[in-house]
Amino acid sequence: MYEQMFRIMLELVPIGFKGACDFIRTNHRHHNPPQGMKFCLAVAIGGQIVGVAVTGRPISRHLDDGRTLEVTRVCTDGTKNVCSKLYSASWRVAREMVYKRLITYILYNESGISLKASGWICQGPAGGGNWNKPGRQRTDSKHEGLKWRYSVGDQTGEGKEGLVKH
Repeated sequence: MYEQMFRIMLELVPIGFKGACDFIRTNHRHHNPPQGMKFCLAVAIGGQIVGVAVTGRPISRHLDDGRTLEVTRVCTDGTKNVCSKLYSASWRVAREMVYKRLITYILYNESGISLKASGWICQGPAGGGNWNKPGRQRTDSKHEGLKWRYSVGDQTGEGKEGLVKH
């Protein structure tokens, strides 16, 4: 009974990019807001924002095929079930926008339970290193190590052979 009441209280609401970035600046434990977006979503309880998701073009140019989007940030205040609701809603919106696949990355030490609960598939480890190149210096991230890449939708794209149980 309590779970049903709690889930009903989680309401998807629209949010602009500035509002999502402000929430991320205040609540995200290890990332700054992203540079851009295709769309943003929020979850509220009683009109109070408790989580946001920002979705945009894939960061990796190799995955930017025009049919794939990336959830670049999910940020909550810790309220239960908000991440899963945001990941599920992001995929519904991406599909309505006629995208075929949605990807995201989590830190290697994170469980991915919200993604698994939302039907996403772990494609295996990805990333590592930094973005610095000769003549194009970048600020190092605190999180340059391996990450897990998850996706939902068309699994025929790059990385299918790497599907793993995580």
